[in-house]
This record gives sequence, C-alpha cells and structure tokens, in this order.
Amino acid sequence: MKKIFIIISFVGLSLHAQTNVASKHISTTNYQVAEENVIKTLSYLTSDELEGRDSGNEGIEKASVYLENLLKENGIQPYFKNYRDTLSNYDKTSYNVVGYIEGTDSKLKNEFVIIGAHYDHIGKIAAVNGDDIGNGANDNASGTTAVTEVAKYFAKIKNNKRSILFVFFSAEEKGLLGSKHLAAKLKEQKMDLYFMFNFEMIGVPMKNRDMDFYLTGFGKTNMASKINEYAGEKLVGYLPIETKYMLFRASDNYPFFTEFEVPAQTVSTFDFENFEFYHQPDDEFELMDTKHMTQVISKTIPVLEKMINAPSKEIKLN
Repeated sequence: MKKIFIIISFVGLSLHAQTNVASKHISTTNYQVAEENVIKTLSYLTSDELEGRDSGNEGIEKASVYLENLLKENGIQPYFKNYRDTLSNYDKTSYNVVGYIEGTDSKLKNEFVIIGAHYDHIGKIAAVNGDDIGNGANDNASGTTAVTEVAKYFAKIKNNKRSILFVFFSAEEKGLLGSKHLAAKLKEQKMDLYFMFNFEMIGVPMKNRDMDFYLTGFGKTNMASKINEYAGEKLVGYLPIETKYMLFRASDNYPFFTEFEVPAQTVSTFDFENFEFYHQPDDEFELMDTKHMTQVISKTIPVLEKMINAPSKEIKLN
C-alpha cells in the first residue's frame, strides 16, 4: 500500500509539474490572441444596435450586459456584489463593469493592479451622409476589446501573483466620471494599488514610428523602460504630441494617479495623423486594423504578466 501511495504521489507530482511547465510555456511563448475573438467583440461593441454607447442610454446597457457575460463565461468574479459599479457622480444611471481575479501569492495578492478602458462613447451626433451614430470603434471599443482579451488570458492561465481588477469605465466622455468615481471609492477602501494600466484608441497602427504604442505621462514613471525591458524590444515610446495635448490627463488613468499617487498610465496608437474620424460617425468597425490590434495585444499580455508577477514593486514614480 505504501509503495502504491508513493508511486501515485510521484505520478501526481510529475503531472502537476508538467502542468505548471505547460502553463508557463503557454504564457510566455505560445499564447496568441485569436483575431476572430478581437473581431467578435469589436464588431458587436461598434454595431448600430448599441447606438454609440452613450452613458445612461439603452445602447450602453447592451454593452454592459455583453461585458458582464464575457467576464462570467470566463470565470472572472465580480469585485463588488455584482459586476456593476454604479456611478455616484452622474445624473443618469451608469455603470462601470468590474471583474476580479484574486492573486495566487499569499502576500502579493493584497496588492492590486487595475487594467482598464472606457467602453462608453458619444451616442447619436450630427449626421454625416445620413449617419448619425458615433460608433466609437477606435474610441474606445478598441481599448475595451484589448481588456477583454487580457482578462481572458489571466482567467485561463491563473498565474497572477497580484490581484487584478479588469475595469470597463463608463462616462469617460463626460469628463472621466467613471474612473473618478471608482478611484475615490477604492481609495476610501484603502486599496493597496501597485499600478493602473489603461488602453485607449489602439484600433489603427502608427506610421513611421519605432514603437508599437506610445505611453502618456512618459517621464512621470519608469513604466516605459520596464515595459520595454520585459518585452525585450521597444514596445512603447514617447510621442511629443501627447505632452502638447496633455493626454496624460485626458483618459481614465489620471484619477488613479491623483488619488493614489502611483504609476497610472495609458497606452495608445492614435497619434493625430493616422485616424481622421475622432468623434465622427465614420469611426466604424470597418476602419479598424484587427490584425494590428491582435498583434499588439498579444505582445502586451506577457509584459503585463511580468509586471503583475514582479517580486517587488519595480514600477515607480520618477
């Protein structure tokens, strides 16, 4: 009996070790985001059925349900009582959608990382050639889609040492209201936030640049250098126009920077030269480069994994 137990235990340990090796192998080398999944999410969020996803309207309600179901289907738990975090600072009933994966490390799981994007847009607007729906494909169904793919990855691999919140922000277009609400709420709850990573407008590639993304607030932290170190290539860089237009303050990273005084930054590929339909009806799914999106999301996932699993808080304010 003892010999059998030892053999079974040995086999079990071997299988466990093989499983761990397989998971690590998938996570660092073989995992690829499927373009068909990017297309599926992006095409739904940008469909006319959602009427431009204006906060507090029926269209964004459909987007909320879609994102909640996606989290649920992938085994990602709500952080609050349910996935909906009701905004306290907007006159129409609006929700952030918040998913949660607890960290695997007994100590590091008490530290949190937020990965987010705003899923609202501007709804119905002045018509152009008979089209009055601001579908918001680049702004910011593209970033929302990126977060869904990152969430699915960590839900599958289950190796995040720190705890992660995946947040789809509402009312960004109303003045960052969703992120302002949540940042204040989590600060009041004394969350130990390590960093916040935000996706904004990644639907088309930059031209003639030596990087995949640019990072807002480039010089405020060492996040860019750590990202490139983890990537083994120049994944992110500095774009002077982001300073000119103060883009660091223009997206949902900023309330977390001001509330928590920790690294909180946005990656984007919208450089004011590669896409001419900002806040216009022609910001449509058909103009998005889903191959580009799939590639940059696939490159970003292993970097985020290293950021989340670093033994100490390596990303710091400058």
